[in-house]
Amino acid sequence: MKNKILFLVFIFILTISAFSGCLEFFSIDGSTTYEAHATSAIYTFSYGYKINCTGSGKYLITYKCDLPEVLNGQILDLTIHNDDYNNEILATWNSVKSWNITSFINKEHDLGITATVQARSFMISDLNGEDALTIQEIKNKYPYLINQYTKAQSNDTTVFIDPNHRKISDTALQIFNKAGTNNSFILAKELFKWLKQYTTYKTHFLNDNVQTASYTFEYKTGDCDDLSFLYISLCRSLKIPARFIRGFLVDKNNAVPHAWAEVFVGGGIGDNGWMPVECAGIASSVESEVHQNFGIENVEHLRVFKDDGSNESLKISLSGIYYRMYSNDRKIDAYSYSDVSNYSVIKNQQLFIDKDNIRAYK
Repeated sequence: MKNKILFLVFIFILTISAFSGCLEFFSIDGSTTYEAHATSAIYTFSYGYKINCTGSGKYLITYKCDLPEVLNGQILDLTIHNDDYNNEILATWNSVKSWNITSFINKEHDLGITATVQARSFMISDLNGEDALTIQEIKNKYPYLINQYTKAQSNDTTVFIDPNHRKISDTALQIFNKAGTNNSFILAKELFKWLKQYTTYKTHFLNDNVQTASYTFEYKTGDCDDLSFLYISLCRSLKIPARFIRGFLVDKNNAVPHAWAEVFVGGGIGDNGWMPVECAGIASSVESEVHQNFGIENVEHLRVFKDDGSNESLKISLSGIYYRMYSNDRKIDAYSYSDVSNYSVIKNQQLFIDKDNIRAYK
């Protein structure tokens, strides 16, 4: 999945999925328990493009399909739908199957992947950030991450991730001063709280264009891409390395393209110091958002693309299928698909947060 597509028929998934805010149960000891939901599942997932070529004349089709991965779990089986592909690595580490088809033949090309996925929810237990590095420690120990993941990112014309935008950087600095700490985890959490308090998740009904971080900051609404770009910009403004992840939200009925963020806090936390942040949740309160979406990548998330901090990485993530017709008599219809089948929940668990701000699945 490379292009940003509105699946209006699937919007309901974003309002009922696990990160939307499960029922909360409070205890007199200060703990919070959320209703049980799937934390482990296995399913078959197919995605890609079908391109129907009719008429007459020469045509060219170019498409690059990212391979799937899960933060916690494994890909048990992988089938490529069209054998006429090349293997490529894009944006440092993203493995893709690449098709470059030049033909005169009338047919429907199925360019995609089917995977059997076994996924488990990933969670950072300690919400206090005691093991996280300070921003200065990250600068000292990981200067290459500062260089790679704290700058602006753009395509050929537009800056989408913009830590240098004055209003964004001023807001991040205010949050930093109010927090009174240099702990990267705590600061990332405070920036997340600001995002959830002052912005609202909203899809684009009239267009499928990704908003810039500055536009989302100004109007305080956006979809998963927009809110993730703004959150990443806020983190980068404070020199906290952050990057975007593209993939899908998958449940037993459907799958939709999705985007979220990762923040580097070091200290052996998360995936080699990186922790996931779901920016598009619509839970009932900021506290619930932190509990359910900060430092959690639930079982519904399937990754296909990981940013490497470059402008080229951003352009790749925003691009899609390309085709060209060399004859007025040639017709091409292309449509994307993302289908899930054989979905089976392996484990349902409750999310429990104790009085000391430690999370666990039970």
